[in-house]
Amino acid sequence: MKNIGGQAVIEGVMMKSPAGWTVAVRGPKGDISLKTVRTAGVTGFLKWPVIRGMVALFQALSIGIRAIEFSGNIAYQEEADEKPLSPLSMAFSLGTALLLAVALFVLLPLFVTKLAGTVIRSVETSSLLFNLVDGLLRVGIFLLYVFSIGLWREMRRIYEYHGAEHKVIYAYEAGEELSVENAKKYKPYHPRCGTSFLLIVMVISIIVFSFIPQHWSFAGKALSRLILIPAIAGISYEVLRSSAKMQGNPLVGLMILPGLLLQRLTVREPDNAQIEVALAAMSEVLKLDEGSAREVCRRC
Repeated sequence: MKNIGGQAVIEGVMMKSPAGWTVAVRGPKGDISLKTVRTAGVTGFLKWPVIRGMVALFQALSIGIRAIEFSGNIAYQEEADEKPLSPLSMAFSLGTALLLAVALFVLLPLFVTKLAGTVIRSVETSSLLFNLVDGLLRVGIFLLYVFSIGLWREMRRIYEYHGAEHKVIYAYEAGEELSVENAKKYKPYHPRCGTSFLLIVMVISIIVFSFIPQHWSFAGKALSRLILIPAIAGISYEVLRSSAKMQGNPLVGLMILPGLLLQRLTVREPDNAQIEVALAAMSEVLKLDEGSAREVCRRC
């Protein structure tokens, strides 16, 4: 059985397998448009533990942008026969998203923690306490961000497709026939969800950042945090993979519980039509073991 992951997009779902990815989108007229892309697998040292997590993070960002662009074209009735993203536009989109994430989840918590250190002496002198406050602020900002965008009606629709993605993956992992009835009986929360991954990243970052010398300047601490992000993502990826494999263990179940609870902010119960879209993406991506490298867009 292949390791399948996914992502909710605008009025649709993207499913990814080791062979490639498919995004399925429900158009305004009710038809489902599909885009399938076969990708080359990673080889050599890129498959090593931790490093493969760094590679997976970059791939997720790149594929996610392309999938969202395609879904927007379909959902908003723009040109369906869309042109591939140019390297320049891809770099700009990735760069903008990363800059916003760095400003909100790295620089802002660090700046506020430095201010707190001028008032509370122990925060300034203790590396452990400094990074604990910094980490808690980061988690708080993340929770506020997720809750706030969830109030947006269009984002709630994406959260519902997020639930559809999880249900279909559960049905596939259980070896069941891929149907709406089989998928809808599963919970919409999954231990390998990206939301859980982000929570793990924040916890791991508190530990890793504690090794940064306390006497370093604000600029030095900020730069070191940026440099360490890929390593933290790689470590978090391994933790997520291991926890998903051992979720039957009571201790591991307790460890992944916060991530599952956090998904209640990013996942909603889907309707049958949304599950149908996720099933279309899953069915198509499972065909990627056949045929040569290709990129296909079509409607069904």
